[in-house]
Amino acid sequence: MQLLYVLEKFRVPVLNECMLLITQLGEETAFLVLALIVFWCVDKKRGYYLLAVGFAGTMINQFLKLLFRVPRPWILDPDFTILEQAREAATGYSFPSGHTQMAVGTFGALAATTKKSWLRWACIVLAALVAFSRMYIGVHTPADVLTSVVIAVALILLLKPIAARWDQKEMHRVFGVLLFLTAALMVFVQDYPFENVDVHNLESGAKNAYTMAGCVIGVEFVYLAERKHVNFDTKAVWWAQILKTVLGLGLVLLVKEGLRAPLEAILPVYPARAVRYFVIVVAAGYLWPMTFRWFGKLGVKK
Repeated sequence: MQLLYVLEKFRVPVLNECMLLITQLGEETAFLVLALIVFWCVDKKRGYYLLAVGFAGTMINQFLKLLFRVPRPWILDPDFTILEQAREAATGYSFPSGHTQMAVGTFGALAATTKKSWLRWACIVLAALVAFSRMYIGVHTPADVLTSVVIAVALILLLKPIAARWDQKEMHRVFGVLLFLTAALMVFVQDYPFENVDVHNLESGAKNAYTMAGCVIGVEFVYLAERKHVNFDTKAVWWAQILKTVLGLGLVLLVKEGLRAPLEAILPVYPARAVRYFVIVVAAGYLWPMTFRWFGKLGVKK
């Protein structure tokens, strides 16, 4: 808490706004956008690598949050204040930091797989800034942040050698482990004899468990089906890549929001979420790439 009090004294309006903007790079949306851009436009293997690091980190983070159930800094110390603009998004338990986990995992995985030194350092700086922002705005302690950094770096190093030789056997092995972790998280949130647990946090854990179930099963399906039926090439002229990305993200958003109400009308909330995210992954990784041959022809002189 001492470091948080020091940072609290240095808060000024301009820096506050910068940190609130930077901290959003650790959200789920930023992770999905970056992972899809890599998968669609750069390299499929690296895309799968980013997804594996992100999925594993999310499940480990959620498990630790519910296991330790550490309150947020302003609850631990009522005299401490956070940036009020950050309060609404700072739900759930504090330890470890989910935003830091996601940012370090995503940008760290990008840094670990690029040969461009400027990009590597840019990713490292962005990851460090997100971690710092979580403490600056007052929603996490140094222990929350450092633990997430260690977990994310460990996952990056553990999965990088596997990703380098990514084949069908390695793919099934990695995502088989992820599926096991998903099942373990689902059993944990539903059957563990919690004491003094916040109901909303427990619901969040269940929601994330079913989300990960849909995503992991979806990636397994995409890997098998895309290789057999699509086998797309990521290459295209730069403006076609932008068009491909913008339209693809629009499709993903449409599926994500459009399926919510219909699925929840016919299924319980959590299973509906699993099915919805399965369809999102299939749309992003299998259906949309069917158009990539057309994008690859754009701008090519005949």
